[in-house]
Amino acid sequence: MPSFSTLRTKIAGMPVVDLARQFGTPTFVYDAAKIDHRLSDLAAFDYVRYAQKACSNLAIVDLIRRGGALVDAVSAMEIRRAFAAGYKAEGLPPPIVYTADIFDADALDLVVEKNIHVNCGSADMIDQLGSRTSNRDITLRINPGFGHGHSQKTNTGGPQSKHGIWHEQLSDCMELARRNGLNVVGLHMHIGSGTDLEHLSQVCGAMEEAAIVAGDSIYTISAGGGLPTPYKESEEPIDLAKYFSLWDGVRKRIQKRFGHEVSLEIEPGRYLTAESGYLVTEIRSIKQQGGNTFYLVDAGFNNLARPILYGAYHPISVVHAHDDADQSEIGVIVGGPLCESGDIFTQEECGYVVSRRLPKARVGDLLVIECVGAYGSVMGSNYNSKPMASEVIIYCESVHEIRRRQTFEDLIRNESIPD
Repeated sequence: MPSFSTLRTKIAGMPVVDLARQFGTPTFVYDAAKIDHRLSDLAAFDYVRYAQKACSNLAIVDLIRRGGALVDAVSAMEIRRAFAAGYKAEGLPPPIVYTADIFDADALDLVVEKNIHVNCGSADMIDQLGSRTSNRDITLRINPGFGHGHSQKTNTGGPQSKHGIWHEQLSDCMELARRNGLNVVGLHMHIGSGTDLEHLSQVCGAMEEAAIVAGDSIYTISAGGGLPTPYKESEEPIDLAKYFSLWDGVRKRIQKRFGHEVSLEIEPGRYLTAESGYLVTEIRSIKQQGGNTFYLVDAGFNNLARPILYGAYHPISVVHAHDDADQSEIGVIVGGPLCESGDIFTQEECGYVVSRRLPKARVGDLLVIECVGAYGSVMGSNYNSKPMASEVIIYCESVHEIRRRQTFEDLIRNESIPD
């Protein structure tokens, strides 16, 4: 169970002040040991497949590969990232799986050229792949007709979701695959984030029903992702033993029905990396606005978009740069530098701004936004012409910069003024 404090001095044993001094702010800092620990949590599953969209820095993907996990890609460039991090194109189980609801031209060309396993989320993908190649194994992603998510925007199942093949169309898609000379060997089901066991039992039941419809060509099932990460001390971590037991029960019943072994895969993203990440930023202004105190920092939603997108809560801690700091807490609103009213880190869904109890601070103190290792840097942008932040990883008390901060030259490199 994570323990969050509003005061912090170190990350993975390294003084935050020293990290800020060396790499500047804002900077993402990753604790590699936490990723290793989360990987070990999932050892009961036959295969762990990392959903690299959560955090796709090459050093992170390489770390997870060295930890024994496979990888999922959702674009042609993510496939290329997997190659760059050391993954091979072919093998059993497939080292790389392309999961999507469409092929763009680049992705279709690449999966055909490199023989990348495809997890199809639409009938059109089956047709398009079959028009280019045959006698290939594929997986089908199924939308069971219901969803789940900590926000409506993270709900990836049900009739309002674009994801997956609608469960009532599974038989038609099996026939479509046969006509295209493609072999459906697995089923995948991911319907949103924040899994609880009552919801999970419904997902498991839907997977079992889908497997019966698909038939005995199925040799693998994927539990998808969505494993919850506690962002608040009041949130309990999921019981992984019970989580595995529910999925293992499905697998065993399918094996008994089909008379052959069925492998059980899980596809975590956030669960592996979220807790490892910290966004170190500097307080540049403290303002009083109609009774509210604002800490304004040099990181904005261009660095961390989850609060403005989902109203997501992140633990926040203060690092005092002064020896005579006041340790008492006050209610503050934490905001960034962008020319947008929504550039607030302490907001709830629908944009409601709230205050947070944090230690009194001064300009020049550091503020650390925690649990940002998933959907943090990967969602970064250059809005307001802000450079992408640097990224640093700490492994065995060794600090490495794994992405340097963008320069102005980086920012405009692909732009031009016509004659």
